[in-house]
Amino acid sequence: MSSYRVAVVGATGVVGTQMLRTLVERGFPASAIVPIASERSAGKSVPVGGENVPITVLADALFSDDGPEGFDIAIFSAGGGTSRDWAPKFAAAGAIVVDNSSHWRMHDDIPLVVPEVNAAALDAIAEPGSKRIIANPNCSTAQMLVPLKPIHEAAGLKRLVVTTMQSVSGTGKAAIDELRAETAAVVNDQTPPPPASYPHQIAFNVLPQAGSFAEGDAYTDEERKLINETRKIFSLPDLAISPTCTRVPVYVGHSESVNVQTERPLSADEARALLEAQPGVRVVDDPAASRYPMAIDAEGDDDVLVGRIRDDDSAENSLNMFVVGDNLLKGAALNAVQIAEALVARGLVGR
Repeated sequence: MSSYRVAVVGATGVVGTQMLRTLVERGFPASAIVPIASERSAGKSVPVGGENVPITVLADALFSDDGPEGFDIAIFSAGGGTSRDWAPKFAAAGAIVVDNSSHWRMHDDIPLVVPEVNAAALDAIAEPGSKRIIANPNCSTAQMLVPLKPIHEAAGLKRLVVTTMQSVSGTGKAAIDELRAETAAVVNDQTPPPPASYPHQIAFNVLPQAGSFAEGDAYTDEERKLINETRKIFSLPDLAISPTCTRVPVYVGHSESVNVQTERPLSADEARALLEAQPGVRVVDDPAASRYPMAIDAEGDDDVLVGRIRDDDSAENSLNMFVVGDNLLKGAALNAVQIAEALVARGLVGR
């Protein structure tokens, strides 16, 4: 089997460190995994497969004659600006880029991929003029679309009404630290520190806002991502989607209440059988025994957990389900690594 040089750009962040861990745990065929970060991380090392590997600084020297050997795959989790500026440089130097930021997702000529759903979109990489960049969808989108795929194939999606309950790790390490500090203050009858990551205290609270509001738009950017990315991945540009994205005081794991209306009848029992056969999904659905998906159980699990599957008697051809996933895994690092695996399996790396 061939082996590949893999760059992880943004390797010191919450998702970047999970990407390094996931590459090793899944046995990705890498001859080298090179952690790359900004100059702020110069001199630092990160664990990769049981050893501490020095950070390589993201700089133009990477592409000079004196730079390191080229990369076959570059996985980015370093923010939209970094991806905008640096992904084309890695691609021009011969790598296929898998980008976790939002920058490239809605470009018409960039595939947006959840491997269990639309892996065939990766073949565009081999077409003349390809930018050699693959976009990784938003965390809430990725985990929702895996269970929706078999439902769409069986009955056709007509409308989705979605409420997300998103954990603070989706915002980053500073938000995790903020929740810890606020929680400690409240339980010790102290005044919490002023919020910084969010507009209000997140500890013991639910914010009906995940993401930012653009001027003149009543929907947040997280809600717009859920709409636009779902339509693109399913190739359903007119799919009706009504999202509300919230932030909850959970460290890891996004939860979603999903109401699905289909074009053709599909009972809850039929949907449950389809979901039980869907790769990447684990059905947890025995409400009488208080068994249903919870964020605390999804943390560290590669599968998307689905339960509370039930007919919606209030609307024709409708059902409800509750979807939970580890937003750092299927919502980010795992999906990116699965894209890299699919690229290898389809013989696209090295072309």
